[in-house]
Amino acid sequence: MSNNVPTVKLNNGVEMPMLGFGVFQVPDLSQAEQAVTDALETGYRLIDTAVAYQNEEVVGKAIKDSDIPRDQIWVTSKLWLQDYAYEEAKKAIDLSLKKLGLDYVDLYLVHQPYGKVDEAWQAMEEAQEAGKIRSIGVSNMTPKLWKKFVPDFDVMPAVNQVEFNPYFQQKELRQIMAKNGVALEAWAPLGQGNAELFHKPVITKMAKKYGKDAGQIILRFEHQEGVTVFPKSVHEARIKSNMKIFDFELNSAEMDQMRALDKGKGMHDPDAPGVEEMLSQYDVHTND
Repeated sequence: MSNNVPTVKLNNGVEMPMLGFGVFQVPDLSQAEQAVTDALETGYRLIDTAVAYQNEEVVGKAIKDSDIPRDQIWVTSKLWLQDYAYEEAKKAIDLSLKKLGLDYVDLYLVHQPYGKVDEAWQAMEEAQEAGKIRSIGVSNMTPKLWKKFVPDFDVMPAVNQVEFNPYFQQKELRQIMAKNGVALEAWAPLGQGNAELFHKPVITKMAKKYGKDAGQIILRFEHQEGVTVFPKSVHEARIKSNMKIFDFELNSAEMDQMRALDKGKGMHDPDAPGVEEMLSQYDVHTND
């Protein structure tokens, strides 16, 4: 990777950038394409999309039009749970590659940990062996869901992508993952713009001290915790500012102050009753 973003070595030996750009909830396709273009021009080299975001094609187009060598961009996509049955999963992986216009993706995740996860994982393991995917992982796996599925996998996930921010620091899950060298990727690293979080005196005080904004303090904390982040924005100024977190460092007392903000729960509870049923109703193939 050619820019100044640090990388993390995954448990399969592959290096992944620790800062990236996400396109969740950017349904306007021209806006999504422009945002990815801006992100790549700013220096981001990890782009996170998913089948369920319905924007793989424009992400692929922005990557192609950037003229950045393919091996310098880390592309993540995710399999939706209606495609977890083995044969459907194989087709869905190929469809993702076709929409993205790529020969391979760097990371492919089981997006929601319900249903035929074992079959999806088998198809992903085979796609990795075939060179279609460099690293495979999971998403939204709580300690309970991790214990349900992962012990039966032949290949240990390289990544678990979960909700993570100062209010929800996933302490139990991180202990489980650390035993197997599984990297944590954060969705909602800024608490989805939680105003209360951004105005916490402990954070605003650090922002003033370092000449940074609250978002940069939060992202820096997460980076120092070893978490890979990919904040989403469609605003060019914010896309640029989210990247400026590598020219300062929080001291150990400040890190402890940030850790003390943990509430131990997030906005989304994958273990809650009815979540699987609710997510299962979402059809990702309406536009295919």
